Amino acid sequence: MDYKVRSDHLPGRLTIGELKRLYGYMRECRGTYILGAICLLGTNAFALLVPWLLKLAVESLRDPSVASRSAAWYGGAIMVAALLHGVIRIFSRTTLLHAARRIEYAIREDLYRKLLSLDMPYFAGERTGDLMSRFANDLTNIRMLLGFGVLNVINTALVYVSAIALMASINPSLTLWAVIPFPLMIIAAKRITRRMFHHSKRAQEELSRLTSQAEESIAAAVVVRSYCREEATVAAFEEIGRRYLARNMAMARLRGLLLPIMAATSALGTLIVLFMGGQRVIDGAMTLGDFVAFNGYLAMLVWPTIIFGWILNLIQRGAASMARLNEVFDATPRVTESKESFDVGTPRGGVELRGVRFCYNSAGGMSPLLDGISLSIPAGIRLGIVGPVGSGKSTLVRLLARLYPVPDGQIFLDGVDINRIPLAQLRDAIGFVPQESFLFSRSVRENISYGREGATMEEIEAAARLASLEGDVLRFADGYDTLVGERGVTLSGGQKQRTAIARALLKNPSILILDDPLSAVDAQTEEAILKGLAGYWGDRTVIVVSHRLSAVRECDRIIVLKGGAIAEEGSHDDLVAGHGLYAAMWREQQILQEIASL
Repeated sequence: MDYKVRSDHLPGRLTIGELKRLYGYMRECRGTYILGAICLLGTNAFALLVPWLLKLAVESLRDPSVASRSAAWYGGAIMVAALLHGVIRIFSRTTLLHAARRIEYAIREDLYRKLLSLDMPYFAGERTGDLMSRFANDLTNIRMLLGFGVLNVINTALVYVSAIALMASINPSLTLWAVIPFPLMIIAAKRITRRMFHHSKRAQEELSRLTSQAEESIAAAVVVRSYCREEATVAAFEEIGRRYLARNMAMARLRGLLLPIMAATSALGTLIVLFMGGQRVIDGAMTLGDFVAFNGYLAMLVWPTIIFGWILNLIQRGAASMARLNEVFDATPRVTESKESFDVGTPRGGVELRGVRFCYNSAGGMSPLLDGISLSIPAGIRLGIVGPVGSGKSTLVRLLARLYPVPDGQIFLDGVDINRIPLAQLRDAIGFVPQESFLFSRSVRENISYGREGATMEEIEAAARLASLEGDVLRFADGYDTLVGERGVTLSGGQKQRTAIARALLKNPSILILDDPLSAVDAQTEEAILKGLAGYWGDRTVIVVSHRLSAVRECDRIIVLKGGAIAEEGSHDDLVAGHGLYAAMWREQQILQEIASL
């Protein structure tokens, strides 16, 4: 299942397409960008005024009798122009950089909203560190492009157009000679930036791998130390770090080549002006004041020319980062809302499976994990699902909640195809406790109340009591306000599972699915939890998946999965008396329990 739009970005590929999505965000801030551009126009107007005032000052010194103002007056005017230039420059920068921050905020919000709309198959094929890298490093590159990049693009365009126009008004032929090196610079820069985009995108990919490696190593710090794999983990991190360094060094070499080209272009233009312009002054074809002003405007082109290489680098990095963000934005969930969905009210909990077939990667030629399962689960009964590892137990209950795509006509809730039930309504009717009990880095109270907004403290305590968690919580120093740490690290495995069970019970669902929820507790605790839950079942449909048969012994009906199909079906007593797979599993577990009690 490929959920991402991927492409091999060749070095010569145009970057405009990658940035197309940004135009919509920029339109939302067009007022701020226009204001920033106006401020830049004012900034450059005063900057361009300085060489002209300097020209008039020189002419005033050479021939005071014909000058309209004194040299001192022009000197004061130059100071005022420079001061206004600096003040307006501050406003222009803060205005445009503020727009970039707002766009970064909007993209981050949209990216987060998009991630939450994607389904489990997408996240199964992605690395957490890679997604975090896109939120951090790639968004930073976008902000730099939309802030400093846009600012310098506008500024460079204004300076080039205005300065060259004023230079041409002074001496058109000398202007033509002065700008001859610039087209050569643009051709060389274009060739270099093609390679920069290629290396920039690869550098971002290596950075995401580096982030993923660090995230996994930190999360698995106990495992790494337990198996004495510190040196191997460090070596793996260093290897990825070397590749990341190599990509960045390639980028640095290209930038190092680009900047001298820009500087040489400006220097060559200055040399031409000094040689040819100086000759014109000597010949009397050009006044000294015009020569000074001309050199002043030419000097103003030096920094925009040098910064032009940095702008190209920002564009390439921004395009590479936007290409990675576009992969997320263009991803489409396979579990989607049907156009034929309709409100079914509060479900009673009757479930029917008709020849359910499912494979996680059908495109890869894999055999189906579930192969033609047909089953009727009347509302209000307790169903146990057992079987060997890999028989499809967890997959089956995930399909009931449409966590993975289900073909039409295979699973029905109260006689209605689940693909016709709105996702929010379907999942609201199901309380799901997965195998891996995930807890947020919040308090016990907040973790239990996560599935039901506005739950009272009495309801939270009642749910904890049903899950046999209350005794443990009361022993904590802060009780229900105890912080559980990242992923519930401060709690034991059994406490985490019982917290997840309490979360599902508080939801008060029509269908309760417990996917091996008691694997981390001992037999005595399991029995206490099951007794506590016995009074909760009521008329709910309860589906219990477990590798421990004692957890499903009291179920009204038990199915045994093997090879993706139902191998046996019946009550606990009937299956034990049947001398089949279930009976063999039961005898084995009884023997192991007796051995453990010795």
